[in-house]
Amino acid sequence: MSLFIASLNSGSNGNCYYVGNEHEAVLIDAGISCRETERRMLRLGLSMKKVKAIFVSHEHSDHINGIPVIAKKYRLPVYITPPTLRRGGLMLDQELVISFGAFETVVIGDLHISAFPKQHDASNPHSFSITCRGIKVGVFTDIGVVCENLISHFSQCHAAFLEANYDDEMLDKGGYPYHLKRRIRGGQGHLSNKQALELFMAHKPSFMTHLLLSHLSKNNNDPQLVQQLFDECAGGVNIIVASRYAESEVYYIGQRVESYAIQQNGSVDFKAQQISLF
Repeated sequence: MSLFIASLNSGSNGNCYYVGNEHEAVLIDAGISCRETERRMLRLGLSMKKVKAIFVSHEHSDHINGIPVIAKKYRLPVYITPPTLRRGGLMLDQELVISFGAFETVVIGDLHISAFPKQHDASNPHSFSITCRGIKVGVFTDIGVVCENLISHFSQCHAAFLEANYDDEMLDKGGYPYHLKRRIRGGQGHLSNKQALELFMAHKPSFMTHLLLSHLSKNNNDPQLVQQLFDECAGGVNIIVASRYAESEVYYIGQRVESYAIQQNGSVDFKAQQISLF
């Protein structure tokens, strides 16, 4: 069984990520409106009927704005920590609110969703990994620094949404005030292109097939720049820059196995192939 994934929107104007199999799916954050979420999923051929829950990473508005309407309309449970719920001021039906804790696993059908703490200027922020029968996808955005938890989870992923928020030079030369620049790169803000690339180069597993670069800054980054930066080091991984204006394609994530062919000279030519189990 494969997982299939899509970015419905990625950026400071709203974040929402879809991860599911053929039976059930979850949304990681819901920072765009219910109507826009529905429109984008419809264009992708994804059904809201398969969405079984929303998982909330932290309380910033670009991650939670759409939750009250979409949760109420579809009666979706919202997995959220108590501090995040308080600070976010979300008005949710009590029966839809479910708390989760770090390093606990929530089981929804064949999906196993685990959370771990991250460094970000929010009350109780978490990143998530979603596993289905051995296939793992990570959602790693709004991260101030690469920590051991992030390294551990990233190194197990067949695919990941990974923050590449800003280019150092663009941030330095840009018009943001000093205090905001310091917040962005101060260890509780966001990952730079350089930090994300260093993580990717040092810790990507051999079986990773897709990397969706996420939460790019509108003012301090450039999609073509970061695409080229990662393409040069991709090593067979499909690199996709998630847009702040539109949904991505749906990407199918399956097992990657080794195949081989016997050459005329008797040598063995190994080739990594992705096998879709969907």
